[in-house]
Amino acid sequence: MAVLNKIRQRSLVLILVIALALFSFVIGDLFKNSDALTGESQDVIATINGTDINRNEFQQKVKNYQDRSGGRQTSTQSMNAIYNQEVRRIVLQSEFEELGLSVEKDEMRDLLKTSFSSYPEFQDANGNFDVNRLNAFIANLKDLNGDTAPLGNFLVNYESWTSNEQTIAANAIQQTYYNLVKAGIGTTISEAEEDYYGDSKTVDISYVQVPYTTIADSLVAVSKSEITAYMKKHEDTYKTEATREVVYVEFKEEASKADEDKIQADLLALKSDRTEYNDSSKNTETIPGFDSATDIEEFVNSNSAIKYNDAFLRAGQLPAVAKDTLMKLSVGGYYGPYKDGEFYKLSKVVATKQLPDSVKVRHILVPFVGGQRADASVTKTPAEAKATADSIFAQIKAGTKFMDLLELSSDKVSNEQDGEIEFDYLAGMAPEFKAFAFDNKEGDIDVVQTSFGYHIIEVLEQKSFNKAIKVATIASKIEPSDQTLQDVFNVMSKFEIAAKDGDFNALAKEGELNVKPITFKALDENIPGLGSQREVVRWAFDNDTEAGDYKNFAISNFGFIVAKVVEVREKGLMSTEDASITALPEIRKEKKAKLIREKITGTTVAEIAKNQGQSPRTAAALTIKNTTLSGAGVEPKVVGAAFGLAEGATSKPIDGEKGVYVVEVTKVNEPTKLDNYGAIVNRLNAERRNSVQTKVFTALEKAADIQDNRAKTVY
Repeated sequence: MAVLNKIRQRSLVLILVIALALFSFVIGDLFKNSDALTGESQDVIATINGTDINRNEFQQKVKNYQDRSGGRQTSTQSMNAIYNQEVRRIVLQSEFEELGLSVEKDEMRDLLKTSFSSYPEFQDANGNFDVNRLNAFIANLKDLNGDTAPLGNFLVNYESWTSNEQTIAANAIQQTYYNLVKAGIGTTISEAEEDYYGDSKTVDISYVQVPYTTIADSLVAVSKSEITAYMKKHEDTYKTEATREVVYVEFKEEASKADEDKIQADLLALKSDRTEYNDSSKNTETIPGFDSATDIEEFVNSNSAIKYNDAFLRAGQLPAVAKDTLMKLSVGGYYGPYKDGEFYKLSKVVATKQLPDSVKVRHILVPFVGGQRADASVTKTPAEAKATADSIFAQIKAGTKFMDLLELSSDKVSNEQDGEIEFDYLAGMAPEFKAFAFDNKEGDIDVVQTSFGYHIIEVLEQKSFNKAIKVATIASKIEPSDQTLQDVFNVMSKFEIAAKDGDFNALAKEGELNVKPITFKALDENIPGLGSQREVVRWAFDNDTEAGDYKNFAISNFGFIVAKVVEVREKGLMSTEDASITALPEIRKEKKAKLIREKITGTTVAEIAKNQGQSPRTAAALTIKNTTLSGAGVEPKVVGAAFGLAEGATSKPIDGEKGVYVVEVTKVNEPTKLDNYGAIVNRLNAERRNSVQTKVFTALEKAADIQDNRAKTVY
């Protein structure tokens, strides 16, 4: 009772404590998930011109895209592809709606007629398109309530039909829009004339170049404030996305020398018989080893990571590290254990044989439906093709000449050579075809099935016989032991703990670890050599991750890395340090140009060249479209200035790419004026209209209001 009374007396305090705890929990969650404070929804991938891309719908489209790609695209690549598709769709749709573009009912019927007029389902008795049949088909789909109906070689339901209609309509609207834009694009006679003169008018010049290299970099000081000012003046060049500079060290889960020694010892132990107690028979039994095993295939398959290959192999088909030794062994001889890629192997020669290196055969091919390279004219099932091939084989065995039956073969290429094919053992032939040609004797003939169909093959000639061997190989994959895995984890853990208070780079050096730097953007995913590692990127961009933070990550089929965020850079102008790589040379160039201009004296190219210690140069037949200056390289400002001068005139100093120039025009070569510029007008019209679609969408996308939340949602 005393305890209950105390609780009652302090009930108000308890209520306040609980309330504060709940309040702290809610507030903490709000700050952890900033969406509740900012109003941003985790269900919105992006908002384009006020239209949201819903998370669930987006992810379903990504899944469908990945399914279609057959796993060839990573999840991030698939998401980016679908995101780009959705942005394009919404941006264009916004433009279409603003212009009032749509597809009306009658136009939709015309579009459907164009798309489906060749389908028998929509044709009348005379083979003409019948709109009533189309309407009846659509009505029937609607009545099926989601069930499918056949259309050509496909099965469609009402949902897939309407989706297809929407695609057809969208394509039609898009084409109408681009046609409208193209209709407004043209070329004037003046533009055509300018284009003609750009190719045909030439000037000859003499010039002097005072290279920037005549002034040492050490004589031109550049301050940080000047770099900052230069960056602001060229904002588009120095704008950067948010980035995270990260360094990391690797802890690979790879086999130790002790692990490899044990793998080799275990392989050698398989050679000898061993005794083993059998619980069932209560007897000690002898298990045959590699030396005494009678069923080699069963022994290899029971003890090897690679199945037995019951084939004779030539030197070129053996592992490069072992082929010379293996080819010298007699039957029963061993080689190994030897390292071949990610395996240790122990090989035993079980048979030798003389085999040809090249063969000539002739064949008749009977294909079947679904066979490789089978076209629409192939109608036989595999069973029917086999029956036909057996019939042809029987006729040949009965005395009919092979050549008289070639017309029954579908291999038109070899038919032109009397059905003959000559190839060596390295040729990319169907394996069953190749095996028959090399493993049998001249004159042998039989029916052989491959992925192409059924072949009647006759071996005509075999040449260049050499030794081939059949090898039984036991392979063990080189993998780290459990102890090694534990050791790697322990080393990684100790490094991570030490990094809390120690210097990351110093610890790495002490542990003989290579510190690797990488800079991430918010939507990046790859780390060179480690593949897709979105988890690392997400952590680096997490709101709670700051410069100096570090974390370990398990890397599939590799081991671990410990990563540290070195620098957090938000969206905006890049740092002066990074910008200085490109800005510093340009600022120096500007300052050097000013110094050079100040010391130039003289009024002619010859005088300036003499007092500046340079040689005058010449360049002939310059065109305004070609900005390469003979002897100086690409100099657009210099070439452009030359075309602004009259013949005999001399320019003022020009700040070029590689120095300061003074140009004198020695001759202007005016082209003959054309009577008609129609051909040029037509060419320029075609060029401009062909580039419309890309340029228009780029402009629309740039003008669109796009809020991209990918890095905060699905990524």
